[in-house]
Amino acid sequence: MTTLISALSVQLESGHGPLFHDLSFTVKPGDRIGLLGHNGCGKSSLLGVLAGSREPSAGSVQYAGQCRLQHVEQHLPSRLANLTAREALLEAIDKQPEQHWRVDSLLNELALPEAADTPVASLSGGQHTRLLLGRAVLQEPNLLLLDEPSNHLDLPSLLWLEDFLGRWQGGFILVSHDPRLLDTVSDKSWILRDRQLYSFDLPCSQALIALAEADAAAQSRHAGEQKEIDRLTASSKRVAIWGREHDNEKLLRQARNIQRRADKLKDDQTFVSRGSPWCLTLQGRPLAADSLQAFEGLQVRAQSDQPVLFELDALWLRPGDKVALLGSNGAGKSSLLRQCWSDVQAGETRAGWRYHPAARIAYYDQSLRQLADEATLADALYKFAPVGDRERRQALISAGFAYSRHGQKVATLSGGERARLLFLALSMASYHLLWLDEPTNHLDLDGKRELAAALAAFAGGFLLVSHDRELIESSCNRFWVISNGWVQEWPDAASAYQRLFATGDKVRSVAAPAALPDLVAQSAFASDEAEVQWQRWCQLEAWLEMDRARKPKHQKSHLQQEWQQEMRRLEESLGL
Repeated sequence: MTTLISALSVQLESGHGPLFHDLSFTVKPGDRIGLLGHNGCGKSSLLGVLAGSREPSAGSVQYAGQCRLQHVEQHLPSRLANLTAREALLEAIDKQPEQHWRVDSLLNELALPEAADTPVASLSGGQHTRLLLGRAVLQEPNLLLLDEPSNHLDLPSLLWLEDFLGRWQGGFILVSHDPRLLDTVSDKSWILRDRQLYSFDLPCSQALIALAEADAAAQSRHAGEQKEIDRLTASSKRVAIWGREHDNEKLLRQARNIQRRADKLKDDQTFVSRGSPWCLTLQGRPLAADSLQAFEGLQVRAQSDQPVLFELDALWLRPGDKVALLGSNGAGKSSLLRQCWSDVQAGETRAGWRYHPAARIAYYDQSLRQLADEATLADALYKFAPVGDRERRQALISAGFAYSRHGQKVATLSGGERARLLFLALSMASYHLLWLDEPTNHLDLDGKRELAAALAAFAGGFLLVSHDRELIESSCNRFWVISNGWVQEWPDAASAYQRLFATGDKVRSVAAPAALPDLVAQSAFASDEAEVQWQRWCQLEAWLEMDRARKPKHQKSHLQQEWQQEMRRLEESLGL
């Protein structure tokens, strides 16, 4: 098979030393490669080298004559901000007017027909990703270099991206921290770690397992080699002592020879990875209470003077409840958390919700602005946990921040490092209730796994806004969906996804129909649609009885009517 790209001994230097060295690999037509690695390891830089926008410090990259690659970066060029979506696509082929007819067809393929004449600056992050892909596709490439296209996408947009890449006929190298996406669309994995590239002909999850097995084998070989090195070193010292005591040159030469063997083994000893720089636990605690937080008709708005986005009623969060709040971008999920946090900061809740007065509440803001830019890492922790200097430094080291960095300013941290520092601060303070707004946006795969494990073991309760399916399914036990201006609870993640994509609002227009059956099939429970509908009917009946049991002035007649209508629809579907 023809090789599109051949790289030999590629090395790239950064201001802090080498990002990677001695990388050699090939890319063939149709290769579907997932590129993994922790934040800051050089994934985007490697794509830049392959795209020709960065020069390697050493080594060479050769391209076949038939290689037509397009680099899809994370952000649209700023010059496109004032163009419409249609104009942004036309701009990509402005020197090929005979190809302009393809744009209208492509707008439909990108699920953007209604946004064709909308300014780019007004589009969502998911729509920006589609435009970037569309601009690249218009160049008719056979290889795409994709730099974190799934960042900041909502669930419908993620499913659209999965569907697009699943149907893509060419090859690609995809940088992503979404294991579900990588498992679905890729069949090879490159893992950039320890300034080296580990290659596996396996999708993401299987490649990570293979890497862990290789690490375990390397650790075992290293331990065996170290045992032999220690034995030879001890033998060399013992023979040298005998030689000196008996003034025996032959024994001294023998001691030197033994030591040379030990040194040679040391030089050739099996390399063992330092592993991930991430280490985190969340030390929450339960509160002896019936509920931590309750919603009784709360209206959520982006700003106080703007229209209502949705309403929450007859919903509560008990100690130990781990709630995922699902909805499309712009539905108002983050607005809910900001609105509640504003009330907590003010010391008084507005009408429609309440929280337990003894509950200690923490808020993780996706903008990460809770950490002062000018504070050092150690000082930034003090605001959340006023403990001694030694304890803060030990905590920083456990979270992967070396002692030499403790005087570093928060402003100099990457997004992933800043997220890790904020989580560390929250864990040190110990809370009963967490409000988490898109906590995985800046985390790499290792960070996401650590966070999922920490949340699953968290002793308190939390309300999580996220589009990360792995995190939702591994750490949450309740699932709320925003649809048609209301929040409804569903029995499991799969049925919640199904509800999200079944709504008749703008969410449905961007969903990938071909991808939904695969998503729903991941749950054995959701494979029986009738069971999901029956569970929903029972839940609605319970809510209806609960509301009717209230005093008349506290009943929500509009909600009762909506629940009854939905129950009738379910009864028809179930043949009751």
